[in-house]
Amino acid sequence: MPGRKETLRINGRARLIREAPFFDHMIVKGHRPDLALLVDIEQIFFHCMKAFMRARLWEPETWAPGVLPAYARLIKSVQPTEETLEELEQRYGPSYAKGLYG
Repeated sequence: MPGRKETLRINGRARLIREAPFFDHMIVKGHRPDLALLVDIEQIFFHCMKAFMRARLWEPETWAPGVLPAYARLIKSVQPTEETLEELEQRYGPSYAKGLYG
């Protein structure tokens, strides 16, 4: 895939958990998580330093956050919903981030 930049691969297992002692350390603005993803890593494969340099990951001018479609468009394309794209854009627009933590 053109432009793909891989630098790390992890093999292992992941599971969702509802409770763990470390949840108290994950509180943000008074909100404790209901779920967490716990990853048990068995192997990590790093690419050589040359791969990091070739990928130019540390150069902000190579970053392209605008390449991804808006969140509302992603939802509409992968999830069955009766809401129109315009309704989803309104729901997940700029005001959404402000209400994340209450």
